[in-house]
Amino acid sequence: MIRLIPDWAIHDEEFWLSIRKRNLWFIKLRYATVVVLFLFLLTYKFFLQIELSKIQSNALITIASIILLYNLSFQYFSKYLKHDSNAFNPLHLSILQMVLDLIMLLMLVHYSGGVDSPIYFFLIFHMIVGSLILPGIIIFSFALAVVISFWGITTGNYFNIFEHHPIRGLLNESNIHNFNYVLSVNIVFAMVIIITVILANNIARQLYQKEQQLYSYIEKLNQAEKEKTKYILGIVHELKTPLNALHAYLDIVLQKFLGPLDETVEEKLIRAKKRSDEAIEMINTILKVSQMKLMDEISYDLIDPEEILKAAILRHEQFANNKSIKIFYFDERKDKSLKIKGDKFLLVIALSNLVGNAVKYGFENGKVEVKIYNSDTNIYFEVCDNGPGIPEQEQKNIFQDFFRASNIRKMVSDGAGLGLSFVKQIIEKHNGVISFESPSRLKETNRPGVCFKISLPI
Repeated sequence: MIRLIPDWAIHDEEFWLSIRKRNLWFIKLRYATVVVLFLFLLTYKFFLQIELSKIQSNALITIASIILLYNLSFQYFSKYLKHDSNAFNPLHLSILQMVLDLIMLLMLVHYSGGVDSPIYFFLIFHMIVGSLILPGIIIFSFALAVVISFWGITTGNYFNIFEHHPIRGLLNESNIHNFNYVLSVNIVFAMVIIITVILANNIARQLYQKEQQLYSYIEKLNQAEKEKTKYILGIVHELKTPLNALHAYLDIVLQKFLGPLDETVEEKLIRAKKRSDEAIEMINTILKVSQMKLMDEISYDLIDPEEILKAAILRHEQFANNKSIKIFYFDERKDKSLKIKGDKFLLVIALSNLVGNAVKYGFENGKVEVKIYNSDTNIYFEVCDNGPGIPEQEQKNIFQDFFRASNIRKMVSDGAGLGLSFVKQIIEKHNGVISFESPSRLKETNRPGVCFKISLPI
């Protein structure tokens, strides 16, 4: 199979989609051509002062029918073509379409008067389109074949090698035996075809080169992003060392190896240890998410959905108690033996983030409901609260990086607005879907709340 695709475009989905769109456009245009030809055959006697011979009428019917048949075939088979540079692909289909279209156009030129036919202008149009999508050597070969074929038709008519089929009434006098006219038309036609192909193909090649440069720049940006992520990973990882040391010293002091502690001091140290635990957990989360972005892969293990959900709740129970927020857990699964496949650490992060937000932004004496249930194909998690909710006009931005709802910013000053963005990335990495509604089903007066729903395949 002829290799036509440049290396940079082999795995470029946009390149293949653009070729498919052009093929589809030609298929639609071909249907329009068939309709025009049949309408012309049905109406020319009534509206145009021209006459067609029986041979011409039969030839036009045959040409229109052939175009319709191969167009239907192209439309059918185009659905099954793969984007494979080593097999018959959409670009090869473009070449085949162009070959057949040029043959049909040359037949139309022959049966509509040869050098007297106005249809040969469509050959120029076809060369322009072909120059935009085909490699230079292919389109120049087509251009040479078209010029030679047109010369063959016109000179064949001139020397009476082929029967001439003029459209009576189109011209007062035929020019097929006018040597100067035939020679002039052929020279001008050849020049126009060649110049058109050169200009159009050069423009197309320059555009492809610019596109290639753009992809190169994108690749460099992606590489720079990876290097930045690696740098962040290194720095964040180094932060764990002093925190782990601090954590160890606090353990030694709290275990009273250095002597008894004042009650007030002990309370402060316990709170400090808790904060250091949170910092280490946060660093581990950043490391894991950064690694996911860097490697673009996650581990897949069989996981009990109840286990990860309870682990997420456990992380925030104490904080919820401090705010007098009650967390209610409901297990409504029909089959509790069903598992999901994924990265346990990342899924706990995702669920923990939702539960943590419900507690963090919830009102005093509020409530949070966490539910798990299943269908035949999916496990569903729901985290609902009766907190401040999400303003309707801001809901479309909720999963964007660094976005924080305006009502939340007034309540809690800290937060980077990355949590829900990370959650969405994690869920989508597991082929799942996350959605939400606000107000939630737990809404109360001045407490609209929000309800997040996660669906993961069994």
